[in-house]
Amino acid sequence: MPKSARETPKRRARRAPEARPYHHGDLRRVLIDAALQLAAEGGEVSVREAARRAAVSPGAPFRHFPNRDALMGAVAAEAQRRFRTEIDAALAETPADPLARFRAFGLAYLRWAMRNPAHFEIISTGRYFVHSSSTELTRDNAELVALTERMLTEAAEQGLLRSDDLKRIQIAGRALVYGFARMNLDGHFPRWGVEEGDIERMAEEVIDLFITGIAKP
Repeated sequence: MPKSARETPKRRARRAPEARPYHHGDLRRVLIDAALQLAAEGGEVSVREAARRAAVSPGAPFRHFPNRDALMGAVAAEAQRRFRTEIDAALAETPADPLARFRAFGLAYLRWAMRNPAHFEIISTGRYFVHSSSTELTRDNAELVALTERMLTEAAEQGLLRSDDLKRIQIAGRALVYGFARMNLDGHFPRWGVEEGDIERMAEEVIDLFITGIAKP
């Protein structure tokens, strides 16, 4: 028998390809998606649990996310990016009228929050991480606040508002959309007689009621 056919298992083991650590094509992306899924399920989010969901070794994620805050910061940044995309798309389709843009901003906020409840929970509460620790989120939120300030300033300059207390209007608008989104997330609307299929229509009607209240007749 030829020598090559008599190779021992030990010899063949040395010739076999060496075992390599598992490499995921885009582990960072998969971990972010796994953390979001955990948050959507109401579970405790951890780097190790995200690794388990991603089917990788417990130590693999730590090259991307050294701790839970880093992971949730990345999830929040992704949520905020998608939120900005929704806002920008809504404003791109809205006329230059500042009150129409203010209304479009509010509706885009509510529609995004209602269709992406886990993302909304992550970027609107401090349950998962300290928002002020993220420079990116802090900057982006400041830009959105400044955007609504400019809309209201333009509306006031054009004589479209009943009141010149723009800060109060801005806070009231924020409280309205945040409160409505929170009511939806917490499942309050059925007890108010609003069916699930009617919530988006109700959101539009509530926004319109607010705009009517701040607009000069």
